[in-house]
Amino acid sequence: MSDNRAAHTALYRTLWRWHFYAGLFVMPFILILSLTGAVFLFKPQIDRFEERNFRGLSTIATVSPNAQLDAALAAFPGAKFGSYRLPVEPGDAALIHLGLSDGAMRDVFVSPGGLVVGSLDPDWRIIEIAASIHRNLLIGKAGGWLVELAASWAIVMILTGLYLWWPSGGRLAGVVWPRLSRGKRALWRDIHAVTGFWVSSFALILLVSGLPWASVWGDAFKAARTELGLVQGKQDWKIGGQHAEHDHNAMMAMEKANVPLVNLGMIVAKARSENLDFPVIITPPGEAMEWSIKSNTQNRSNRVTISYDMATGAELDRQDFASRHVIDRIVGYGIAWHEGALLGWFNVAVGVFTAVALILLMMSGFIMWRKRRPEGGFGAPHLPSVPAHMSGVIVILLGLALLLPLLGASLILLWLIERLILSRLPRISAWLGLAHRPQAG
Repeated sequence: MSDNRAAHTALYRTLWRWHFYAGLFVMPFILILSLTGAVFLFKPQIDRFEERNFRGLSTIATVSPNAQLDAALAAFPGAKFGSYRLPVEPGDAALIHLGLSDGAMRDVFVSPGGLVVGSLDPDWRIIEIAASIHRNLLIGKAGGWLVELAASWAIVMILTGLYLWWPSGGRLAGVVWPRLSRGKRALWRDIHAVTGFWVSSFALILLVSGLPWASVWGDAFKAARTELGLVQGKQDWKIGGQHAEHDHNAMMAMEKANVPLVNLGMIVAKARSENLDFPVIITPPGEAMEWSIKSNTQNRSNRVTISYDMATGAELDRQDFASRHVIDRIVGYGIAWHEGALLGWFNVAVGVFTAVALILLMMSGFIMWRKRRPEGGFGAPHLPSVPAHMSGVIVILLGLALLLPLLGASLILLWLIERLILSRLPRISAWLGLAHRPQAG
């Protein structure tokens, strides 16, 4: 075998090993993220289903938003006002978000006539459960790290897969479309390769657009965004599933001092006149000493935030998507696409296709591994006996490791384990495929 051919074979085998291990690690996480992500694509429909009993109510003898707030607070003694969501239709209940005396939260629905018609725990709504699983597997910060690590390795899996199965020499069958007449073993291989070929770009967009939410990457990005002074104002997305917090001490202090305040009803009237996209959230004064009206629509390019003086009701500030820094706009477009809200039903359809294709990709990969795994072995490709010429690949991998801190940390850890531990355990090394296999000449 020529030196060039041997080096190419060694590179191929090395990348195949990375693809194999990355695939086995990310498989359960990708299945979970795909299922929960697909659920989140239908957030508006699921929310409307949950709130079906709070719509189409009687509009006879309607009361003011202030009376609705009083009714919600009376139903939950000791609670604090968190926010008011503007009803879409005249017969819809207002959603009043309360912080209860025990620290819990409650979404209280108050009819146009001022009756409390129901309440929901926001942490146990269908979409919030799916989002929590998607963000941190319901196990807190450690779960967020695992999800971010899996997403980082999924990027490696996709890039190595593209290299391994990219069409070459005009060979499109088995990569762009499956070969249906070559038996079950070849069929599963083709299903895996073809699915990966078509879904790779969409999957990479989803993975990258989800990074601003990630714990480690998101915190680093937030710090860079703030410390470098590139962007002014608060970022429009949460990190690691953080809940928004409201400080009501300022408003309470003003009330005790008998300072005249603009009431909720006046702010609701202003909000209705703006015709903002649903959901429109009104937040009472806190540290900023101002009322806030915000369109919290999933399509972030349509979001608008307006603040008003808490004593006079004068408009203080207005911020729409176009006024944000280009960095925040890029992130906003990415998040809107990630949530299926940027381009309507087309965006949802692409998101569902990506989720289904990723599930098929993981299933076909698992079936291939089970069919090809030898007796008494793990089934990983053996290390090549000829060192791979990987200068270009290493540059790309180092770049990914710098951009994805958890990926870099895991690569260092794996290298140390292989060099310091597994090298001293020949049987385990052989089972894992770490032993060199001579290549045919």
